[in-house]
Amino acid sequence: MQREPNNQSLTPLLPIAGLVLAMFLWGSSFISMKIAFQAYDPWVVVFGRMFIATLFFTVFIPRFRRIRIVRSDLKYFGLMVLMEPCIYFVLEAMALQNTSASQAGMVTAILPLMVAMTAVLWLNESVSRQTYAGFFLAIAGVWWLSVSAESTGSAPDPVLGNFLEFLAMVCAAVYILVLKRLTRHYSPLLLTAMQALGGTLFFFPALFLESTVMPTTLEFVPAAAVVYLGTFVTVVAYGLYNYGVSRIPASQATAYVNLIPVFSVLLGFLVLDERFTLGQFFASALVFAGLVVSHLGDRRARAPLPLPIPGTTGRDPE
Repeated sequence: MQREPNNQSLTPLLPIAGLVLAMFLWGSSFISMKIAFQAYDPWVVVFGRMFIATLFFTVFIPRFRRIRIVRSDLKYFGLMVLMEPCIYFVLEAMALQNTSASQAGMVTAILPLMVAMTAVLWLNESVSRQTYAGFFLAIAGVWWLSVSAESTGSAPDPVLGNFLEFLAMVCAAVYILVLKRLTRHYSPLLLTAMQALGGTLFFFPALFLESTVMPTTLEFVPAAAVVYLGTFVTVVAYGLYNYGVSRIPASQATAYVNLIPVFSVLLGFLVLDERFTLGQFFASALVFAGLVVSHLGDRRARAPLPLPIPGTTGRDPE
């Protein structure tokens, strides 16, 4: 078996730069989806994203054929794909039809806490009272962010949209816990490819729904946004994240997840001209305060779960 390179001999700036860039790409996904939704039906966008990613992984079919999948693990593969991308992308697409990209990105900040809460129920892991306090503080911030939002043409119902994004984070948390089990025996490349294929098969029937509006013309910018989602967001960012968590401790890599809402808010302001009210700024600060309180209350010497974002996978099980 080929040994993994000595982490201490590697330049630490490379994995850090990879993680930051991965968070930037994931933060930009909310803006890209809003742009694509301006011209195309949401189910067309989601299917196109998954189909493009699936095409990328076809070059690895000869390698995948040599992998033996244990029958008892099939239920975990099914649950992983069902949670993300299937249900997750349904909820996220509906969320972005009702709220702004900036607010949806901000809701993702609660994902690390959501994983901690889910691990309590599923893995019987202990969580400190301060971690609970931070969790509910962050939830209060998300609620405040939602009720203080003003309805606009691009965000007609922020309360509903942010709630749907919250439900998407629940799916992401379950997905990460299932992923933790699968990455002990299967490569991240295989798991990501199965998610792409599963998502393609899941969303393909949605193209034939009576309510789905199929595109009749090709509009360059929205079409480019779909291609960007399928390549940079669904393939490149995942590779960068996996590289990062394989070179630095998972506890450090997890902290970079909180850059996603920062980038989504910044890009929403620069690209979509979205604006935050004073109340929303304070609500966002409350979300981050909850994260800080939770982190300070749970500094035991256990390695936190790597936190893949929409569609990514954990580290190699070497």
